[in-house]
Amino acid sequence: MRIYRFILFLFLLLFLGSSDTFSQTTKTREELEREKAEVQARLREFDAILKQTTANKKTSLGELNALTRQFQTQNRLVNTLDREIRLINQEIAETEEKISELESQLKELKAEYSRMIYSSSKINRGLSIVAFVFSSGNFNQLYMRLKYLRQYSESRKQQAAQIEKFSLELAEQRTLLDQRKADKVTVLSEEQKEKAELERLRKSQQGVVNTLSKKERDIQRQITATKKQQDQLNRMIKKVIEDEIKRAEAEAKKANTTTTKKAGTSMPMTPEAAALSSSFAGNRGKLPWPVATGFIAQSYGTYPHPSLKGITLESDGIDIRTQPNSSVRTVFDGTVTKITTMPGFGGTVIIKHGEYYTMYSRLKNISVKSGQAVKAKDIIGEAGTNGEGETEIHFQTWKGLQIMDPATWISSK
Repeated sequence: MRIYRFILFLFLLLFLGSSDTFSQTTKTREELEREKAEVQARLREFDAILKQTTANKKTSLGELNALTRQFQTQNRLVNTLDREIRLINQEIAETEEKISELESQLKELKAEYSRMIYSSSKINRGLSIVAFVFSSGNFNQLYMRLKYLRQYSESRKQQAAQIEKFSLELAEQRTLLDQRKADKVTVLSEEQKEKAELERLRKSQQGVVNTLSKKERDIQRQITATKKQQDQLNRMIKKVIEDEIKRAEAEAKKANTTTTKKAGTSMPMTPEAAALSSSFAGNRGKLPWPVATGFIAQSYGTYPHPSLKGITLESDGIDIRTQPNSSVRTVFDGTVTKITTMPGFGGTVIIKHGEYYTMYSRLKNISVKSGQAVKAKDIIGEAGTNGEGETEIHFQTWKGLQIMDPATWISSK
């Protein structure tokens, strides 16, 4: 009996351990479900934005950039579904293994129960319980037989309870297995649908690539012209920041003790400006997007085009595709430092956040004034739409005269 209870105890430990592993797998599955929901939301955003420009859309580099981003996001969804299927397969295998263990243990419990009854009948030599007790040779034997019967009765109750418990658990695991198999069928169907959509996007992307490959010279000229406009824009921004530094230095010299120069920057700042600058830096990766909905159509930096061979893209900011007439908003508290119009970039607003600056271009309307204090998410204008039906804004971030990747400052989507 002691050996049996020890085995049962070990089994329960193993069973509880396997339950913990299963809960961890479930948690991972929940994380995948959240990731899938986020990617699906991004794809719906893509569709809503791109459908707005379908009527006016021409075969352009901007269209290819948008299709490339959409294809990448769709591919991410397919990969997420594939990972989910692998996890479901793992859950099915774990559940089947657990069912096998439960069946084996239940079989052993029932066998042990039968052996107990058989052993008991041999001990009392087939006598009834009353006859067995009163056939005792003396009082001490009577006492021992009563004690034995009480222990035997308790052990039978415990074993019967264990048999019922494991039978219920086995039924639950079989139900869970059926659910997991049904989940797999659902996700497999979903994956097939999304793979078909991925293939459709691939063909659309390839069609645009084939068309644009025949216009390589035109695209190179377009990129060169945009680069010149970008350089002109950057010279304007640097001039604005340099003027701000000179003004701050003059004010610091005049005030003498009321401003300080923060380590690592050439700009003297008041305590209030230093606090704002520190707060801006502390929110890196958490700033809101300058538009409520959208996706990055062109990233920061210099890199080969992911689809067009021989084409190199270069940008000192990010281009965010959004819906027509979308409101453009500031990403942090600050002061409007400059409002102007730039060739190729339209309406442009520069906002100062201590030693940091953010710039918003390609606005068709501007609703703030120079010198105006703004709060995070205050509307500063409206996104413009170009002749190809693409509504984009250009967004930059600067620390003093050092330009930075804006995508590392705004929250991830």
